[in-house]
Formats: sequence, C-alpha cells, structure tokens
Amino acid sequence: MIVADLHAHTTVSDGTFTLDSLVATAREAGLDAVAVTDHDRIHPDLDAPVVERGGVTVVRGIELRVDTGPDGERVDLLGYGVGDDPDLRAECDRLQADRRERGRRIIERVEERLGVDLGVEPRAGLGRPHIARAIDESDADYDYEGAFGDLIGNDGPCYVPRAVTPVERGVDLLQGACAVVGLAHPFRYDDPATALDLCVEYDLGAVERFYPYGDGVDDDSVAVESLASEHDLLLTGGTDAHGEELAVAGLDAQRWAAVRECLPDA
Repeated sequence: MIVADLHAHTTVSDGTFTLDSLVATAREAGLDAVAVTDHDRIHPDLDAPVVERGGVTVVRGIELRVDTGPDGERVDLLGYGVGDDPDLRAECDRLQADRRERGRRIIERVEERLGVDLGVEPRAGLGRPHIARAIDESDADYDYEGAFGDLIGNDGPCYVPRAVTPVERGVDLLQGACAVVGLAHPFRYDDPATALDLCVEYDLGAVERFYPYGDGVDDDSVAVESLASEHDLLLTGGTDAHGEELAVAGLDAQRWAAVRECLPDA
C-alpha cells in the first residue's frame, strides 16, 4: 500500500496542482506524506523543510536538472527536506530568470510560425508543458503531443535550450541544503547504467525506485535495488505528478519510514 508520494509538481513549475489541491488530493488518496519537487524551484509557500498540512506531512523538495558534461546526459536530482540555503536559492533564481527568457523566445517562435496568440506570459517556473498546453488550446492544428513532437521538442524548429546547472555544482548545492539527495527516474535516461553510477560517484543518499513510466522499469528494478543495497541508498518513489493524480507510484510504510527518519521534524 502506498503511503508516501515523493515526486509531485505544482503550478510553481509545470504541474497543475496548487499546494492546497495537492494536499487535498494526498489526503483523499489516503497518503501520509507527499513531497513537492518543483523543477529548479523551491515552493515559496512552504516555510520549512517538513510541514504538516491538513493531516498530511508535506516535504519541501526540489527537482534539479544537472549537466554531466559534453559526453554525458542531463539528469535530474531530487532533494528532500530543503533548508533555507542562500546558495541554492541564488541558483534557482538564476535558472528561473533563464526560464523566463527562454519561454519568451519559444513563445515568439511558435506564435510567428503558427500565426496565433498563445496568451502565455513569460514567468518564473514557465516550462514547455505550459506552452504545449497553450498550443493545444489555441486555433493551431496541434495537440499537446504534437506540439512537442513537431514544434518545441529538442529537435523542433521552435526549441530553445535552457541553462542547466553543472553536475558537480548541483550536487554540492543540494547536499548543502537538503536532508536527502537522490537520482530521479534512472531508467528514463538514454544510458541508465551511467546515470546510476552518479549515485556512487557523487555519494548520493538515495535513488528513485518507484515511478510509473519508462521502458524496462520492472525488468531493471533489480539493478536499482542491488545498487541501493550495496551502497546503502534509500529507495524513493512517486508519481512524478504533473496533472492532478497521486499514489500512482510511491512508497509503502516501511520504505517511507526509512526516508522520514532522515528528514527534519515538522
């Protein structure tokens, strides 16, 4: 039985949950805990690393994308129990400024190419999913998937790259600010084995084991659990919610207790 969903996004980044609706949905799903892990941003309405809201333990977290170098991939790190660290907040501010500018450029390219007004304003937390939804809702002949596939995906004509934190800097920032730092969804990457090696190379404390997508997740779960056992890593998991559904994946009571023990008190 899932009691903790430790990977969820809100309107602060590219999710559709508000903080209130996230807590309400967690409570309705029978969850004891949920983690807010917005992209490159710490939720401004959470005033401590762990808080209690409406009978639900809410963990202040972050999902930070890092660049592993010219020959490597960009991967995502999850930080849980984020403290008030000025260096991490400064890096988030830098990344959000870049997101605003990048969003502006993508919007301009899409509107010029399609001859539509998307009605989207550049802002902190803006991501391509917001723009894809706006394209889907516009008069353009593209749905959400088509917007990514034909326009704003990595090889699309309206794509604009964004700033990404170097891996060494990202790990240092998260380990200085968070109670637990782990690798997100290892089998989502082109080279899962190399991504998993980062857990050892950078002395991470956790690896995400439970998530609801990605080829080979079930078949390759043994590799994740073996790595976690050998290097004493916590196993984490969650829905990676961008819509308004929770408990699609997550932790049972025993695994949540192991993570909770490493987090600050509420």
